[in-house]
Amino acid sequence: MASNVNPTVRRRRLGQELRRLRELKGMTAEEVAERLLVSQSKISRLENGRRSISQRDVRDLCGVYEVEDHRIVDSLMQMAKDSRQQGWWHAFGDIPYSVYIGLETDAASLRVYEPQVVPGLLQTRQYAEALIAGALPESGTTDVEKRVSVRVRRQERVNDTEHPLRLWVVIDEAALRRIVGDKQLMREQLEYLVELSQLPHVTVQVLPFDMGAHPGINGQYAILEFPDAADSSVVYIEGVTSDLYLEKANDVQKYSVMYEHLRAQALNVDHTRQFIADIAKEYAR
Repeated sequence: MASNVNPTVRRRRLGQELRRLRELKGMTAEEVAERLLVSQSKISRLENGRRSISQRDVRDLCGVYEVEDHRIVDSLMQMAKDSRQQGWWHAFGDIPYSVYIGLETDAASLRVYEPQVVPGLLQTRQYAEALIAGALPESGTTDVEKRVSVRVRRQERVNDTEHPLRLWVVIDEAALRRIVGDKQLMREQLEYLVELSQLPHVTVQVLPFDMGAHPGINGQYAILEFPDAADSSVVYIEGVTSDLYLEKANDVQKYSVMYEHLRAQALNVDHTRQFIADIAKEYAR
C-alpha cells in the first residue's frame, strides 16, 4: 500500500461504516456480540476505531448485517487491510499516544488549549528534552530521546509548505513563566514561539494571569478536524495512564464553544507576540 495510508483514520472510517450498517439492521452491539460469541466491548472498540479490525471481523459482521452487495464487502475488507498497515510512528516502537498521533497526522486543523507548557508542536528540541525528562523522571535517556524524536517528527506538519496543519493555540501565561531547563533555554523557546506565530497557518494567543477564571480552568484539551467530511471531529484530552477521545457531536460542540470563549478572553495576536517577547527579555537578564 502507499506510504500515505493512515491506519488510525482508516480504522475510524471503517468503524463508523460498521456502526452505520449495524444501526440500519436495527441491532444493538450486545445483540451482535451474542451472534458472534464475542464480548460487547469488542464490538464497541471495533466501531470506535480503537482496535485493529481484521478482514475476518469484517466478513463476520457483514454476514450478521446481511450485506449482499459484494462491492461494499470488498471495499470494507480493503479498508480493514489498510487499517493494519503501520504508520510512520510505529518505527519508534511503543508510543503511548499513538492513536492521537495518527489522528493528528491526518488532521486539517488543530485547536489546542495548553495551561502548563508550550504545546508540543511548537517546542524546540531542547525544551522538549528538558520537559520530557522532567515529566518522566523514571524514564531512561533512550526513552526520552525516542519521545523527543517523535515530537520533532510530528512538527513536520507545522513546517509543511504544501499541506500545513492549520494550528490555533491558546496558552496560559503559566506555560511561559514555568522555567523548563534554564532561563536561556526558555528565552530561546519563547523567541521560537514568536517566530512560529508569524506563519500564516499558525495562530498563537496568550491567556494572561489577570484574566482570572476562564472556561479552560479544568485543563488541557485539543480539537482535531479532518479534511474529509466523513471523519467526525475529535476532542482529545491527555491523561496519565490513558487518554480520552470524545467524538459525539454534542461533546465536540461544547468544547468548541468553550474554545471560542478562550479565544475571546485571550490577548489578540499582536499583543500576544509582544507579551511573549517581553517575557523572553526577562529571561535574558
